[in-house]
Amino acid sequence: MLNEFSRTQLLYGKDAMEKLSRSRVAVFGVGGVGGYVVEALARSGIGALDIIDNDKVAITNINRQIIATHKTVGQYKVDVAKERINDISPSCRVTTYKTFYLPETQDQFDFSQYDYVVDAIDTVTGKLTIIENAKKLNVPVISSMGAGNKTNPAAFEVADIYDTSICPLAKVMRRECKKRGIDSLKVVYSKEPPIKPLEVAEETSEKRSIPGSTAFVPSVVGLIIAGEVINDLCKG
Repeated sequence: MLNEFSRTQLLYGKDAMEKLSRSRVAVFGVGGVGGYVVEALARSGIGALDIIDNDKVAITNINRQIIATHKTVGQYKVDVAKERINDISPSCRVTTYKTFYLPETQDQFDFSQYDYVVDAIDTVTGKLTIIENAKKLNVPVISSMGAGNKTNPAAFEVADIYDTSICPLAKVMRRECKKRGIDSLKVVYSKEPPIKPLEVAEETSEKRSIPGSTAFVPSVVGLIIAGEVINDLCKG
């Protein structure tokens, strides 16, 4: 009988699709990258998704985030994403967390429940905590490196963190992973040198630099990550 995943089953087979339907994936960060990860995982037949993000949709998200429209501005990202997932795959079990993942919030999560973990957040401390907790339990994890201030979606590739170069975030993560004895980490990154934003974003008075972004870079990173998750789960 035909269903929403019939075309995917033509490539992976019935056994793989059943495995995906039994899989539970946690996606930390539901923004420009993470939103597309969630979208592709839902459309691939993943049976359960935990989505973690404390942000609300802002007007400046519309240029790059799949859940961001004028209609959803002001709503929690995880709430918008859950509604979208339910429209795509009603059988998918969605658990939402309106929180930022940090060392002080990590006790809210039981990583042993996950078949795969996606790190699509921005803070180094949070990323490292996600990765450490996944590695302790031998849960597969993939991490997004810098997608801001870049314009070439074709430059992104999958690599181990210790094989990366150019990307400033990857440089920091290499150093911190080494300190923590993390000997490998699958990441998506680009060797494209970051572009310096032309001007300071008007909506902030903070001194930190707000990265520029496009519709076609974070989305590609998210889809690459989702592809790795699906392929790894099907092989495992």
